[in-house]
This record gives sequence, C-alpha cells and structure tokens, in this order.
Amino acid sequence: MVGFGPADVPPSAAVKFVGAGTAACIADLLTFPLDTAKVRLQIQGEAPSSAPIGRAPASVYRGVFGTIITMVRTEGPLSLYSGLVAGLQRQMSFASVRIGLYDSVKQFYTRGSDHVSIGTRLLAGGTTGAMAVALAQPTDVVKVRFQAQTRSNKHAKRYCGTIDAYKTIAKEEGMRGLWKGTGPNIARSAIVNCTELVTYDFIKDMLLKSTPLTDNLPCHFVSAFGAGLCTTVIASPVDVVKTRYMNSALGQYSSVLKCAAVMFTKEGPFAFYKGFMPSFLRLGSWNVVMFVTYEQLKRAMMAANHNSPISV
Repeated sequence: MVGFGPADVPPSAAVKFVGAGTAACIADLLTFPLDTAKVRLQIQGEAPSSAPIGRAPASVYRGVFGTIITMVRTEGPLSLYSGLVAGLQRQMSFASVRIGLYDSVKQFYTRGSDHVSIGTRLLAGGTTGAMAVALAQPTDVVKVRFQAQTRSNKHAKRYCGTIDAYKTIAKEEGMRGLWKGTGPNIARSAIVNCTELVTYDFIKDMLLKSTPLTDNLPCHFVSAFGAGLCTTVIASPVDVVKTRYMNSALGQYSSVLKCAAVMFTKEGPFAFYKGFMPSFLRLGSWNVVMFVTYEQLKRAMMAANHNSPISV
C-alpha cells in the first residue's frame, strides 16, 4: 500500500500476509451478522427448479435489520453467526493471499518501479483475487451453506458442524462440490479485489498527495469507506449469482449462466441487487475495520521486530 516515505522501511511480505489474515478475521467477527443477513436476502425468492415461472416463494425477510430481528426471533441469536468457523478459516487463507500479497504482486509487475499505473494495480488485484479463490473456495462454499440453512426447522438442517459439512459435501457431490461456484467466485473476487484494493490504494494516495491528511487513522477510514461503497455497487450482481449457485441443490442449475438466467426470468433484473443494503453495510464496515486494523497491525509488528533484542 502507499503511504511509506523514502526513509521508512516497508513491512515484509510475511508481516503483510499475517497482518491481513488477522485483520480480516477481526473484521469478520464484528460484521458477520450483516453478512448472514445479506446471504438470506440474496437467496430469498429462489424457487426449486421444478417451480412454475413467475411463482416464487413468499418473502420472509424485509430489509437488513428486519432480517436480523426475524432470525433472532425465530432461530435464536446464534443463527447470526452460523458458519462463523468456516468464515474465519476462509479469511485466514483468502484475505492473507488477496490482501497480504497484493503489494508483492504489484511490485513484481512494476519490476520495482516507483510509478504504478491504474492498470498495474488492477492486474495485481485480479491476480491475488484469483489466487485466493483457488486456495479458499471450499471454506466459502461451507460458509454460504451454513448461513443459508435455517435453524428453526430440523428437517432443513443440512450439516451438523463445519467438519461434517466438508465431509458431506465431498461425499454427496464429490470433490467438485467443494469447489462449486469457483467460476463466479473468481469473477467476483477479481472484481472485489480490483475495486476494493485499487480504490483504497488510489484514494489513500490522493489524500496523502492532495490534502493535509497524513498516513494515519482518518486517512485510512475515508479510504476504506470509499472502497467499500465502490465495491458494493460494482460487485453485487456477481455476488448474488455466486451465492445462489453455491447454495443450490445438486443439479438445480446446469451452469452459472443458467442460474443467472433463471433469476432474471423468475425475479427480474432487481434480483441481482438483492441484499444490497446489508452488502453495503457489511462491506463498508468490514473495509473500515479491516484496513484500519491491518494498518495498525503492520506498524505494531514492524515496531516489535525493530525493538526485539538481538541475541549475541
């Protein structure tokens, strides 16, 4: 990321890798209920493949906070954190790669040059996003499945625990089931990573060059909030299709494009922006918590390494 002066020693790749995964887990802990509400709203209205066109299930959830209240009332407060274990597993592998390795990949593409174009930043963001999905896709599938299953109906409960979910999916759907939706997830991750990291990088760079702000908390907050807003607007359609496809029963959709086509036919174009408000609330708050924590963790880890006594 930008912000280091010539006299500063930039953090190592290991510091960024560990710092990004830790910061993402902290952000997930604080914003997970919003993510669960987003998933419930995104799959709402999804009908079985045999259902007649134009006849979708009745809406159960209305709005972000209405969804959260309904879930707490009908399923208990713990339902808001269903899939948290898989979510933390996902962030430790996913965020560590897509965020922690972003600067290293960017430097690789620029061959150490100080001038970094928007195209190079987009390429670096797309690269680390795709790498992260290839590594962490099974954790994302399990997370979505847990968030989508209701706790109030015992017959609807698909998995008893995180390990059971991995085993059941692999047994019933094969190993390909754990990588279900990899295509749309790579597309989403590339879009999110490019928008999120490049926007954060770009806004932070502009603030440092054009305003009195320095590389501190206010600068990080504004940059992260702007990144969250831009990412939500651009990535929502792909995110909804990804969620629907990953949560679908075996054979419900023949392909990702079929899933998108069924959504458009049965629910209309606005279906692609279902759950937009919780997506924005979640991504906005997640970005603020993650980037602010990430920046502070990098500084703390660098200070600890600098101040650690050297044994003779």
